[in-house]
Amino acid sequence: MGIVFFILIFCVVVVAHEFGHFIVAKANGIHVVEFSIGMGPTLLHFDRNGTRYSLKLLPIGGACMFEGEDGIYQETAIEAGETKTEQPDFIVKGKYGKAFPDAPVFARMATVLAGPIFNFILAFFLSLFIVGSIGTDLPVVGSVLEGGGAEAAGMKPGDVIIKLNRHNIHLFREISIEAMLSDGSPVHVTYERDGELYDTVLTPVYSQEAGRYYYGISMAGGYTKLSPPKVILYSGYEVKYWIDTTIKSLGMLLSGKAGVKDLSGPVGMADTVGDIYTESKADGAFYVWLNMLNFAILLSANLGVLNLIPFPALDGGRLFIYIIELIRRKPLPLEKEGIINFVGFALLMLLMVVVLYNDIARIVTGG
Repeated sequence: MGIVFFILIFCVVVVAHEFGHFIVAKANGIHVVEFSIGMGPTLLHFDRNGTRYSLKLLPIGGACMFEGEDGIYQETAIEAGETKTEQPDFIVKGKYGKAFPDAPVFARMATVLAGPIFNFILAFFLSLFIVGSIGTDLPVVGSVLEGGGAEAAGMKPGDVIIKLNRHNIHLFREISIEAMLSDGSPVHVTYERDGELYDTVLTPVYSQEAGRYYYGISMAGGYTKLSPPKVILYSGYEVKYWIDTTIKSLGMLLSGKAGVKDLSGPVGMADTVGDIYTESKADGAFYVWLNMLNFAILLSANLGVLNLIPFPALDGGRLFIYIIELIRRKPLPLEKEGIINFVGFALLMLLMVVVLYNDIARIVTGG
């Protein structure tokens, strides 16, 4: 059952991403040759207004293909002598809109940027359901550990943490992840007590048993139900939390605190979804549904952030090329852009093979 949930979640997240590209491209008069759900051989399709809408065999992911993308014009086959039945007339250059390279640079940038933005939008709407249903984890101190850093800093149960190192805090999870990543450096804390704001410096205490630093506080009770306006506000904070967490994870990779072995691909994520389902089903269908939505939020926010990395073949890599175009005041030759994106894609596929191997090894060994 876990694999079914994973496929559904992955499809929704990727299709939302591709739909972002699709809708903004259409709004800018760019010809979308095909919008597909799934991958592999086509099972069903229909053509409308110059776009082929397809359902593919493999229920994973999707794609949005533009005319002229990476310098490959769709009318090439017709010019080579193929018939209309072999090459439908709706892919003739210019018949149903501009080819992607012919669109203004800001239209191309908006089209590329729309994919990640739609992932964040999807994560926000899913968060509305979760936060509206069960509330959220407000950053209220429930208990203070004796001998811990918070006690030494003068903090007490009921304190509301407002800032850590002058960064605004909205969820208790933000405090937890900062503690998990702590290297023992003192933390400047702003908190509220009885309507008054206080500042203190908290020095984390190292636990030999756990092998990490702790702030010495715990959350007050469970999740807090919110009013409708605050549900909207805290749904935004929920998305921000997952975006920040993804960025922190990338920072750990770049700094060497985490390695490729810590990455997880589709196989590892499917295994994680299976574990979530197994652990949640005892609590009932509603909590299975909530946990699946929570994983979808995590995945959607991750996909949005990762696609903004300025690496060839990713949306961020394309944006970087278009920024260079603005600086140079002329586009990069299409052939060079295509080669750059192809090399980037090949490197990403190599990384995916390594991640796949690690996922399988981790599952087999139970690690």
